[in-house]
Amino acid sequence: MRRRAWLLTAVLLAAGLAAGVTVFALQGHGTRPSACITDRQQLQPAAVASRHAETAIIARRRVPRLSHIVIIVMENRECGQVIGSPDAPYLTALAHRYAQPRALYGTTHPSLPNYLALTSGSTFGITDACSGCSVRARNLVDELEAAGISWKAYMEGLPTPCFQGRRAGLYRRRHNPFMFYDDIAHNPKRCAKVVPLSQLGIDEAHHALPQFAWISPNLCHDMHNCSTQAGDTFLSRLVPPLLRAVGQRGVVIITWDEGETKRGCCLKAAGGNIPTILAGPSVRPGLRSALPYDAYSILRTIEDSWRLPRLGGAACRCTPPLTPMFRASLTRVSQSAARPPSG
Repeated sequence: MRRRAWLLTAVLLAAGLAAGVTVFALQGHGTRPSACITDRQQLQPAAVASRHAETAIIARRRVPRLSHIVIIVMENRECGQVIGSPDAPYLTALAHRYAQPRALYGTTHPSLPNYLALTSGSTFGITDACSGCSVRARNLVDELEAAGISWKAYMEGLPTPCFQGRRAGLYRRRHNPFMFYDDIAHNPKRCAKVVPLSQLGIDEAHHALPQFAWISPNLCHDMHNCSTQAGDTFLSRLVPPLLRAVGQRGVVIITWDEGETKRGCCLKAAGGNIPTILAGPSVRPGLRSALPYDAYSILRTIEDSWRLPRLGGAACRCTPPLTPMFRASLTRVSQSAARPPSG
């Protein structure tokens, strides 16, 4: 009986997420620039089967306990503008080698609320750049420190650690979510962990990469002010040392804050179909996912990996974790699936 319940759970979850795809398809129909998976492709039998397979994994397996998680956040591209583009040969090759959730969506527009959503599970109702805003709320750093997990945020162009200004050269505070949280910005010990990107090479050389690392490139290298090619070239230099540093049980997640459309899914996301790649030995090589995910899925994946409480949108039943992106040998049986059948 319990086994039947497991199967029913998987089927229901699959049906619910498949319905989400239909909503996505209607919302995204006819928009440009292109998505990485089109409306027509989402309705093909292979895509439907893929989604059902992924939802079954989510129902029965848990995100693996990872040694390191690195997040790199880029700017303002739809998935089809990057993956497969002649201007992004490195990222295209990386997506084909590792795991790519093709139907992953940004939360909203403009940039800042997306950065907050990734680090706290909420946009806090912010709808503009709001560089002078501050937030008093529980965030990912609170969870990491409570669990004894090391962290650091690397900001390209940041003049000094804990810099409080709104801009400096090509650095912008609105792309540094950590400085919006009062309990980080006004806590010297925590704030000292928000450092210039130049510190990353030093930490890698000394084998001192923290368990969780966040990287915000400057306005050119994140593709905000410069070309896709400029960002691709930058990442082709940045990512290979990171892949070595995270080790066999680590992952590097490259994602974008938002796209240029209002494509969305999962009840909470309408920020465009954003490119996202999970890279490293821990992920399933060559996986091209069709299941809808959003930015809260990334936050939930971090929290589930380290058994942290889920914040805000990451706790929504509409937010699937990225469990299918990881090698099956590393994922863990979920608690409900681990219970032996009765009778």
